[in-house]
Amino acid sequence: MSHEIIISKELSITQKQVSTTLALLDEGATIPFISRYRKEMTGSLDEVQITAIRDRIQQLRDLDKRKEAILKSIQDQGKLTPELEALVKGAETMSSLEDIYLPYKPKRRTRALIAREKGLQPLADFLLQQQSGDIESFSQQFINEEVGVHNTEEALAGARDIIAEAIAEDAEVRARVRKVFLEKGDFVSRVIPGKEEAALKYKDYFEWSEPLAKAPSHRVLAMRRGEKEELLYLDIAVEEDLVIPKIESIYIKGKNEASKQVELALYDGYKRLLKPSMETEIRVLTRQRADEEAIKVFADNVRQLLLAAPLGQKRLIAIDPGFRTGCKTVVLDAQGNLLENTAIFPHNGAGGVAEAERMIKYLVSKYDVEAIAIGNGTAGRETEDFVRKLGLSTVTVVMVNESGASIYSASDVAREEFPDYDVTVRGAVSIGRRLMDPLAELVKIDPKSIGVGQYQHDVDQNKLQTALDDTVMSCVNAVGVELNTASKQILAYISGLGPALAQQIVNYRKENGPFSSRRDLKKVPRLGDKAFEQAAGFLRIRNAKHPLDASAVHPERYALVEQMAKDLGVQVIELMKDDQLRKNIDLKQYITDEVGLPTLNDIMAELAKPGLDPREQFEAFSFTEGVNSISDLKVGMKLPGIVTNITNFGAFVDIGVHQDGLVHLSQLANHFVSDPHEIVKVQQPVVVTVTEVDEKRSRIALSMKTEDKAAPRKRSERKEEKAPQTDMAAKLAALAGKFK
Repeated sequence: MSHEIIISKELSITQKQVSTTLALLDEGATIPFISRYRKEMTGSLDEVQITAIRDRIQQLRDLDKRKEAILKSIQDQGKLTPELEALVKGAETMSSLEDIYLPYKPKRRTRALIAREKGLQPLADFLLQQQSGDIESFSQQFINEEVGVHNTEEALAGARDIIAEAIAEDAEVRARVRKVFLEKGDFVSRVIPGKEEAALKYKDYFEWSEPLAKAPSHRVLAMRRGEKEELLYLDIAVEEDLVIPKIESIYIKGKNEASKQVELALYDGYKRLLKPSMETEIRVLTRQRADEEAIKVFADNVRQLLLAAPLGQKRLIAIDPGFRTGCKTVVLDAQGNLLENTAIFPHNGAGGVAEAERMIKYLVSKYDVEAIAIGNGTAGRETEDFVRKLGLSTVTVVMVNESGASIYSASDVAREEFPDYDVTVRGAVSIGRRLMDPLAELVKIDPKSIGVGQYQHDVDQNKLQTALDDTVMSCVNAVGVELNTASKQILAYISGLGPALAQQIVNYRKENGPFSSRRDLKKVPRLGDKAFEQAAGFLRIRNAKHPLDASAVHPERYALVEQMAKDLGVQVIELMKDDQLRKNIDLKQYITDEVGLPTLNDIMAELAKPGLDPREQFEAFSFTEGVNSISDLKVGMKLPGIVTNITNFGAFVDIGVHQDGLVHLSQLANHFVSDPHEIVKVQQPVVVTVTEVDEKRSRIALSMKTEDKAAPRKRSERKEEKAPQTDMAAKLAALAGKFK
């Protein structure tokens, strides 16, 4: 079965959609470009479907490469038969392929290999036939002092070693046992004796057992981290009675003496070889499953954070708060350029307060400031209270999540942007810029450092990086980038560019001034036709010579729009401004072999609102006055908050007390919730009720249920309310196909 057919069946799309998409990907087209500008070719596949095609074809091609390597290995051993070759070529999953290869895989000197060297293979074959007869007499002919077989018991023991290995490497046996492990196995976790105090954060797992088919990713990753830190023992347990009969049904053919020998070999093969091998494999499979879920959660969170509503181009003051060292304060113009920086000390006595008040009012007046951004770290709430009491009625005051600002301030990017300023100034600038445009600023920071995610440092880092790169590229291209002001960091994520071409664009801009049209991009050194095709539609030029340069209409379709305008006897700019003119267009007249209704509808939407930012409108948010620390909280309080992070087990909410509270999955809504992302998103304002406060452990439990009074949950109830254990056996079984 061809790869295209396999993928089309798995994704429930046509084979033509798959083959066309693969051709575009192989030609170097990016996922955002294909989904936006090649809808007719792909049948309007979206980014999720195109990504699935890309990832699946890579798995299938990896499978092909592995098959080639295995066939060569078996061929070199002189053991390749037509039947075996057909088996290898017909393997549909990596696990089944490795099962076929296992008996031929070069390995160290095993007990079975030593027994074969002693000439005991015929005895093993005789026992496997399980015919009636005197096995003692038959075994005597294999006694050979020279090779170390001194008696019949040693001969039978060697034969059993051969049988045990054969059973453990039997592809059918492994498939059956794997299924039992996936469906009936349990994770068993317990604390390492003597490490109870150090392992307190893993207290829930001191004596813990749950079906691995139902264990949610966050618990799997937590237990694995505890094991890695040498604080927990983690085992995979399967009742032997569930496994042995599956193997016996294949290998036990009678009840004679030979059968007893095979049964002994079967038990030995399972305990000594197959069980450890399967435990290792299942560990990898469950880890892979947990990784994939955690990566998805993290990528979803990053997407929501990057696409958070921007304040827009406003003149603002940004403050990086602090107590002892003061609050670093910067002024930025509407383009985010640094105009002035200073430090204020509103928390250092009356003199400091008075001078801070004078300075803020002076800066607001001098630069006609429209907003003040305040970092939400140490002294954040206190600084916010100070600013709000200044009575700046025309100035919007906003608390900004400063996660990652310190990472940025010490980075090469920050040093390049602000070589003459220290890290405190750079950090304050980052806080201000991320209020103006979160996307443009956060692309400068490693997504793993921006305060969202679930065990992101424990998962497969290569897969995580791929998912994050996909997410950031998707967000940047969905919003579009202003070509004449964009940093090289955000330009690097534009379809078809990358870091090298982004730098070339910035260099060209410095040497030749702003771009007056998209076509000028072709003058940039090393930016060829292919890169232009991929990138142009996602780049915007305000006040360009051609009005479509400010829109998402691709230059390859300018002639089409110009023809529409010509047919109506107007200019393109008139067509963009007049809704009635656009209504007079009969789109069917402009359908060609290359352009269909999907593209035409996209064009009409762009003409109506050229370069429209898809992000939501910014809305100012403020915390409850007087609630600044965890000691101010009381059970039953209803408070406004901002969702800062989402995990599989719930959402974390900043309520302005320097410690995020947790809205457990069971408290997100009055109805059952399987995925927190269905209810909330990162940076979403919410109203929560405090249900429990543990100052000693700095833990806050919150609820978003709509009851008038949300009663505190009992500890026993909280234990039972852990994330729902959806059946993952089928998903794990599917993952077995990817196991290497």
